Amino acid sequence: MGIGLLGKKIGMSQIFLEDGSVVPVTVIKAGPCVVIQKKTEDKEGYNALQVGFDEITKAKLVKKPLKGHFGKANVSPMAFIREFRINAEESETTNPGSQIMPDMLEKGQYVDITGTSKGKGFAGVMKRHGFAGAPASHGTHEYFRHGGSIGQNMTPGRTMRGMKMPGHMGNRRVTVQNLKVVEVRSDTNVIMVEGAIPGPTNGYVIIKKAVKKSK
Repeated sequence: MGIGLLGKKIGMSQIFLEDGSVVPVTVIKAGPCVVIQKKTEDKEGYNALQVGFDEITKAKLVKKPLKGHFGKANVSPMAFIREFRINAEESETTNPGSQIMPDMLEKGQYVDITGTSKGKGFAGVMKRHGFAGAPASHGTHEYFRHGGSIGQNMTPGRTMRGMKMPGHMGNRRVTVQNLKVVEVRSDTNVIMVEGAIPGPTNGYVIIKKAVKKSK
């Protein structure tokens, strides 16, 4: 899958291109990301890098087992930790303690960004799934925003799995694919991608090279 980046969503803005057109962009603080652990096929059964982002400044917030884990790699404790599968060649060139910077991306490249969507609490079927609701006339009483029938009488006599019903909306892992990198600012470790990404401001995101689209 290749090495990726960890970042934090700063917010949305817009930039002007050379032809005068306006492009909405999401600003992401991406890096520096620090390699905490390298997993190899000989020891763990697969090649991967454990990467951390956003240094924890207060030592009391880090539990003792994690302190030992970070101390083994001689790196500062990180708040956001994720793992990236890599191939054998990438494993040979990367060691714990090394940094992954946003300059691994370039302008015009496409990326996939994963984050946790905003939690919206309990929602009905109209807000959660876009149902039209029941007719508001011709004798309808107290049944305007309901979902309607959800099951059958005898066959199969149960509610089918995956039925669209009311429930918790948002707060789920979401991946947006094929987002174009509009700008990379290596001096401030900031990248800008065209369009919106999942999650609130200051939410953590995972940035990977697009799997379905090349430059």
